[in-house]
Amino acid sequence: MLPVKTTLLPTVSRFFDDDWNNLFDWSKNNLATQSHSLPPVNIQEKSDHILIELAVPGRKKADFQIKIHNSTLSIMHLAEDPNQVPSKNYTRKEFSFYAFERSFNINHNIVDDQKIEAYYEDGILKLILFKKEEAKEKPSRTIQIK
Repeated sequence: MLPVKTTLLPTVSRFFDDDWNNLFDWSKNNLATQSHSLPPVNIQEKSDHILIELAVPGRKKADFQIKIHNSTLSIMHLAEDPNQVPSKNYTRKEFSFYAFERSFNINHNIVDDQKIEAYYEDGILKLILFKKEEAKEKPSRTIQIK
């Protein structure tokens, strides 16, 4: 207990009690009981392309769908319907494969949307978005003063 709490008004003290008591209450905050989250992503800008990597282990390449529409790149994973999977007598079940969709806004002035490649290897989905020639970094040059 924090010594400051005893000097606070009762309503404020109850607010902190509730927060502090719930902060480490694993029955409420256990990750196994939380809703599904999106897979983590790394995005790197290189001189001639942008690399997007998603950590999605244990998935099948055929279950991914990647689309680009206007300025939006969408990456979807189409998971099996859990209602059609035979039920198993689990003692504890903390993971499952679920459908997800991640979307990214693409700048058409930088990315050539006709030159996008995707690879899935070792649980990492990699997308390579090639830059347009005019968007690539150009070497510096010296300008002569006249």
